[in-house]
Amino acid sequence: MAKIDVHCHAVPPKYRQRLIENGHQAPDGMPAIPPWSTESHLSLMKAHDISISILSITSPGTFLSPGKSEDAVQITRETNEELSSIFASHPDNFRFFASLPLPSIEESLREIDHALDVLGAVGFALMSNAHGIYLGDPSLDPVMAKLNERNAIVFLHPTSCNLVISDPSTGSSKVEVVNVLPYPRPTMEFMFDETRTVANLLLSGSLTKFPNIRFIMSHCGCTLPPIIDRIGAFDAIVHGRDDNSQNFKALLQERFFFDLAGVPFPDQIFGLVRMLGGKEKARSRLLFGSDFPFTPGEAVKGLVARMEGGFECTEEGVFGLDGESVKEEAWEGNARKLFNFKKRAVV
Repeated sequence: MAKIDVHCHAVPPKYRQRLIENGHQAPDGMPAIPPWSTESHLSLMKAHDISISILSITSPGTFLSPGKSEDAVQITRETNEELSSIFASHPDNFRFFASLPLPSIEESLREIDHALDVLGAVGFALMSNAHGIYLGDPSLDPVMAKLNERNAIVFLHPTSCNLVISDPSTGSSKVEVVNVLPYPRPTMEFMFDETRTVANLLLSGSLTKFPNIRFIMSHCGCTLPPIIDRIGAFDAIVHGRDDNSQNFKALLQERFFFDLAGVPFPDQIFGLVRMLGGKEKARSRLLFGSDFPFTPGEAVKGLVARMEGGFECTEEGVFGLDGESVKEEAWEGNARKLFNFKKRAVV
């Protein structure tokens, strides 16, 4: 069955070198930067009947060293141009999400227009925080306003939790990575950090302030589903206002899509479907994601098989006897509608 992969990554040569130069040889505590090439990605696509892959730059993004904004602007433009070149060389197979040099505001505003109007990006990949500044922070409002003006699609991707530490005596601040446990951050911390940024979008009112932005939340909603009611209820208790849980869920149902990269089956998917109001509402919000190459080819094979099993048409399955039709929508149909992709031949 054909698929459109909305959660996959590229590590083009210049970007790989930039990672190494800036001390990210083992990004986010992972063992190494994985090998990647256009050819290896096309091979994966052929093996799994993926017609289109939407490439993006993953964590740590393109602002690789705190305080080095000029470098970040150059790396961002350079990397977006690399992805655009891959798309231009293989227009039937690839699209891409552009990166932004957040938290630099003016530079990000310029890059939004350039990426959409010149490079051909289909949207933007934003990290869950930009050196400790989370989406929903008022300082990012000009960027959100521009994305809203452009009716942008924003693919959210987790990154390491970064803490801004201020020194009152000097008025200076520094950014430190928070790593509570001795495991690679994608093991758990990524899930918490993306949940944090979506919670901030909800609590800050950014989603209602900027209604034209559509979001893709990665990894089956991360850890948001089990705590969405708590977020709304606690906000009501603290501020003495009505419980916003149902309003928050409505915003997620209307403005968000959710990729299935990672391990959504057999259990995580149930919480997401419930948060989205049941299988009939959830089915139109699901998207396929492989997370290649940070999920290696062999692991992708196993995870796709696990997804196949999760969509089986059984009374006990999350989608019951509708599993096959839901799978068709999640693997291809929903993405075609979201991005307005025309039907193309499989690789």
